[in-house]
Amino acid sequence: MVLAAVVTAVALSAFVDRAFSPALHLTEADWQVSERAGRVTPPATQDADALPQDWHPVTLPLALPVALLGQAEAAREGDTAVRTTWLRVRVPPVPGHARGLLAGQLGLYGARIKTDGTIAVYADGHLVHRAQEQGPLWNSTRTPLWVSLEPPEDGHPVREFLIRLEHTSRSQVAVSSLWLGPVDALRARYHLRAWLQLEFPAILGAGFAAIGVFALFVWIRRPHETGYLLFFNLAATSYLRGLHFYVSLPIANDAFAWLTVNSLFWLVTVVHFFLRSLHGQPMRGMTRALVAVTVLVGIATLPLPGLLPNTPRVTPLLYLVVAGMGIVVGTAGARAAWKSSREGRLVAAGIGACVLLGMSDWALQNNVVSPEGWYLGAYANAVALTVFGLLMYRRYVQAIASVEDLNASLAERLAAREAELDESHRRLREIESRQAVSDERQRLMQDMHDGLGAALIGAIRSAERGALPEREVARVLQDCLDDLKLTIDSMEPVEADLLLLLATLRFRLEPRLEGSGVALRWDVREVPQLPWLEPSSALHIMRIVQESIANVLRHTRASEICLSTSTHEGGVRVEIVDNGQGFDVAATLARGRGRGLQNQQRRAAAIGARVDWRSGAQGTRFSLWLPLASASSPSTSPSMPPPIGHSA
Repeated sequence: MVLAAVVTAVALSAFVDRAFSPALHLTEADWQVSERAGRVTPPATQDADALPQDWHPVTLPLALPVALLGQAEAAREGDTAVRTTWLRVRVPPVPGHARGLLAGQLGLYGARIKTDGTIAVYADGHLVHRAQEQGPLWNSTRTPLWVSLEPPEDGHPVREFLIRLEHTSRSQVAVSSLWLGPVDALRARYHLRAWLQLEFPAILGAGFAAIGVFALFVWIRRPHETGYLLFFNLAATSYLRGLHFYVSLPIANDAFAWLTVNSLFWLVTVVHFFLRSLHGQPMRGMTRALVAVTVLVGIATLPLPGLLPNTPRVTPLLYLVVAGMGIVVGTAGARAAWKSSREGRLVAAGIGACVLLGMSDWALQNNVVSPEGWYLGAYANAVALTVFGLLMYRRYVQAIASVEDLNASLAERLAAREAELDESHRRLREIESRQAVSDERQRLMQDMHDGLGAALIGAIRSAERGALPEREVARVLQDCLDDLKLTIDSMEPVEADLLLLLATLRFRLEPRLEGSGVALRWDVREVPQLPWLEPSSALHIMRIVQESIANVLRHTRASEICLSTSTHEGGVRVEIVDNGQGFDVAATLARGRGRGLQNQQRRAAAIGARVDWRSGAQGTRFSLWLPLASASSPSTSPSMPPPIGHSA
């Protein structure tokens, strides 16, 4: 796309030059050549008549053939002779209706002037432009000629231009046709060509180099992916090749020539390695040959006294060598990648296009084609950016597609796994629910068997033998009914709240207390919650408290019972105090008669609690201490003796 835009701009520029430019097109000139031992500073004035009258007519553009072998031979022999080519261009008479073209401030524009020395332009014998020799950095072959002329003092238009070109003896010059016209009409044309030949290629090279630096940092983080390192090498060598476009770089001429020439060899070699990484063919023989040629040329062209003391003079021959290398690398790479790598074919096509662009530059530089042509090799970076940009785009799209496929696969696997987990959780919940129901049924059956069932069986047998009076049978049945209600109440959720549990117990026992004429004083205070409180442990607590109150009602003849709660020793304490007659706790437990007391001890141990009795003439104080956190899971189905119908 970039190259297509450049070609369009070039075609449009040429069309505007020839169709719509209000300027004189100067194509007829005379020329001659003189030779001297050294370079001379152009004088301030120069009359064409003072020069030898050895003029030869020529039609512009002028492009004399270059003897490459002779130029190289002169470089080897150290030839320092300097030639001066003079070009005289007369301004043709202008018809009266067109004389306005030469009125006011004029500009002289030429697409290209090629030389390796100083350029001087004289208008009617006066120096109006001088471009001092600066070696390769001067870059005159890419910089169009632009001279802004001041209006003449005598009011007469310019009649003649004299162009002085210095150059070495074995090299030749090239001059495009010239345009003379109003400054405003020609300046835009000059700036367009300068931008297309200098500034835009510099932008492309800098952009390519910036992307290469980014690739280098990616390679530092991912050293196993050598493609990023090769891309950085491509960008770096391409930037060195484009030093012509960065004229402010402080580089000596010989070092400049060495860098720009050898960067092409390095570039072709790096492209070969890149192609190898794409198509996977080792090509060891070709690789060794390319590396050997690159190293030998780099050593031979070092800016030191040696085999090639003047590298710039032999550069055209070296370009032929590197062009041959590029053709071989592109052809071999395309052949190796034809069936295995579309990316390899793309890179091979790219290097082929770059070789063609470079050959067009070589032909323009060596006067094989008209000097009014365009340096297309400047846009090799555009080709490289396009090719490797496509590679990066493909890799990026493929990476995104791979990530999307992976995410989709992970999503499918995750959905399947979630479905499996949901099914497993559903089954576990069913199993847990069935197990909980079974455990609760087992607990209730065990509790009813050990408590309610045993009491009823004992009462039935006593009644059958006539051992219990009716009043006692009624009491036993009432105890069984209360015990059954407590069992049912223990199944209600208490949410770790001991006070709620005690309130439920109060509701069940209050009618019995009122029937016995015993007053209940309720001194229950706020206490911490018990996280371990659940139906089985709740039933133990309720039966311990119930047993204590039942003992008071049966044996102590008390008139008042006080139930209180408090925090004590890092737990919760429930106390039941009566004002009845006391008993000897130790003797009762020792004689084994206090089965109710033993039941309370066993139930307390089952839930990690403690019970204690303090009895005297003033009454009995029963204490139940409950921990805040259970050290172990309480027994869900302890085997307990009958809690009712027995003396303390």
